[in-house]
Amino acid sequence: MENTENTLHLESIVPNFGFDFYDVATDAVVNTTLADYKGKWVILFFYPADFTFVCPTELKDLMTIAPELKNLNAELFVVSTDTVFSHKRWVETEHLLQQFTLPMISDRKGEISKLFGVWNATTGNSERGTFIISPDGEIKSVEIVTEPIGRASNELLRKIHSLDFVRNNPGHACPASWNVGLKTLNPSIKIAGHVAESLEDK
Repeated sequence: MENTENTLHLESIVPNFGFDFYDVATDAVVNTTLADYKGKWVILFFYPADFTFVCPTELKDLMTIAPELKNLNAELFVVSTDTVFSHKRWVETEHLLQQFTLPMISDRKGEISKLFGVWNATTGNSERGTFIISPDGEIKSVEIVTEPIGRASNELLRKIHSLDFVRNNPGHACPASWNVGLKTLNPSIKIAGHVAESLEDK
């Protein structure tokens, strides 16, 4: 990956940028900016390329959580360096994507990929990277995995639930594998060394 001084990292404020995406639902190309989604969770799901092998399995998997993400005020975009025309054709031909409706960003010049540090200068493609941007415009989660490994949508959904919870409940923290309905923590000197007891049912 190409690293530059301008690459964003965890807790960075993301600068506004413009982008085009293929809107599968309306069969149209949409031009917009990140600022248009201010006040929402924004998820950028980078993948290497259209017409590849692991990628369609990931995108199909994302559709299983798409409705719940909407309920959490989250916008999910998939991103690659392919053209919007390639996006359109891929969705039309790949059977795994028959029900796919998520917006597909065309990062043709790699500018967004470079900004988030997932640009592969050798291939000209994006690496597999997932970035969650808060409604306040801060990066709250970064996941980058090697190309042969697909990601799990359920873990992405769990992260959004957790991030949304701690944003709406200051002072709370989510323990390992936390999910909706489970106990959270109230970090303080009083529970240091006694975390187990604080998670016990009383």
